[in-house]
Amino acid sequence: MLRTVSAVAVMFVFWIVLSGYFTPFLLASGLASSVAVVWLARRMGMVDAEGHPIGLVPRTVFYWPWLAKEIAKSAWDVTKVILSPRLPIRPALVRFRPTQRTEVGLATHANSITLTPGTITIDAGHDEFLVHALTSASAEGVVSGDMDARVTRFERGA
Repeated sequence: MLRTVSAVAVMFVFWIVLSGYFTPFLLASGLASSVAVVWLARRMGMVDAEGHPIGLVPRTVFYWPWLAKEIAKSAWDVTKVILSPRLPIRPALVRFRPTQRTEVGLATHANSITLTPGTITIDAGHDEFLVHALTSASAEGVVSGDMDARVTRFERGA
């Protein structure tokens, strides 16, 4: 029941943010639409621990700021590479085994890599990821396992 109420609340807040209208009729319509969408999603079996992972919400307080810092650092590194007269680009394809086991954990890890400038996840399977890196330093950063360990802590709550 908590997932259902949470899903309706998230959908309704999202609707309010996108619409920007606060008349009683439109607010009621937005709430009714949110309830209808969640009701249909429950009937399809999509409001579950994986489809709406509310247990991860408290952990985002620690993970998202770290990810934002990594994105900023990586953006600065890519900017330096691009603006350098020598253009020290050393593209590399890197394969490694992620330690996440849930779909949410694997998707979070693959998307976190792709959000970081200079790297992109090409293939994200259960057994291994294939990542393209712009420089050898960014390739080493992917393989080092810091992001992998943080996403695993985010996923498992350890």
